Amino acid sequence: MFGASDLRKGLKVEIDGDPWVITDFDFCKPGKGTALYRCKMKNMITGNTMDRTYRPGDKLGKPDLLEREVYYSYTDGEFYVFSDAETYEEYRVSAESLGDKVYFLLEDSQCSILFFNDQPVDITLPTFIEKEITETEPGARGDTATNVTKPAKLDNGYEIHVPLFINQGDVVKIDTRTGEYSERVSKA
Repeated sequence: MFGASDLRKGLKVEIDGDPWVITDFDFCKPGKGTALYRCKMKNMITGNTMDRTYRPGDKLGKPDLLEREVYYSYTDGEFYVFSDAETYEEYRVSAESLGDKVYFLLEDSQCSILFFNDQPVDITLPTFIEKEITETEPGARGDTATNVTKPAKLDNGYEIHVPLFINQGDVVKIDTRTGEYSERVSKA
């Protein structure tokens, strides 16, 4: 069990049988009365959000979470299949559960899956991946203002915004947490 004083951003708690992650946290101590712990939470299964306020004596459950290191293997059309690094057991995750993370899956890339009651609820991908730009317009000379970007498509159809100097055929590094361009990979 967690006490209200244990609450912090990123903590995973169990409320009404579901795992929730605290996305924002605020401690408030008014002049009179008891302290208040205000939390914004996101349901790790449904994605719903809620605001809750706790007092110092309140208790929250600890979810039964298990994290496993896996490798992305393949897709069978409907599910994305991950293989356990030690036991080679396969786990199937639907595209709806992955969301935009499907664009950043590379074969044999190491990931970690977070399980709640033997059901996958979250997948952590490698922080950066490298992908090739397959379609982008050439940058116009003279556009040298800072942070000017243009749209570009990756080899899997995902669209990102890249600086003007990136051309078709360039390999770029992408931050999988945000889905945004990070840097150009130098050609060796």
